[in-house]
Amino acid sequence: MVRARIGVSDPHAQLREVESGFRYTPTTCFETFPFPHPTAEQREAIAAAARELVRLRDGWLNPPGLAPEELSKRTLTNLYNTRPAWLEHAHAALDRAVVAAYGWPADLPVEDLLARLLALNLERDPVPQKGTP
Repeated sequence: MVRARIGVSDPHAQLREVESGFRYTPTTCFETFPFPHPTAEQREAIAAAARELVRLRDGWLNPPGLAPEELSKRTLTNLYNTRPAWLEHAHAALDRAVVAAYGWPADLPVEDLLARLLALNLERDPVPQKGTP
C-alpha cells in the first residue's frame, strides 16, 4: 500500500490487536479517516508522487539481471527496515503532496498533524454501526 506520513503517524492508535499482532480494520481506520478534498492539481501531485514511489520501490524489488537468490532477499520488509535515503525522499514528496491537499504547511510536527486530523474526524458525520439505521 502506498502511504503518506499523515495516514500512519501513529499506526498503533487505530490498530486492532489480534493473535499475530496488530492489524488495520476498515471500521477503525478507513471508514473514519478524514480524507482531504484535493483540487485536480493537488490530486495529480499526489498521484505523481505515489507513482514515483511505486516506480522506485519496484525498481529496487525487481532489478533486471539479479540472480533469483538475490531477488528473494528483496522484500518490502527488508527495504523498509533499511530505509535508504531515496525511499525517505520519495515518501517526503508524497507527504508534502498530501499535506498540501489539506491546505496545511508541509513542516507540521506529527503532533499537530494528529490534532488536525482528529479535529477533522470529529467534524464528520458519524459512520453508522452495523445493525443501526
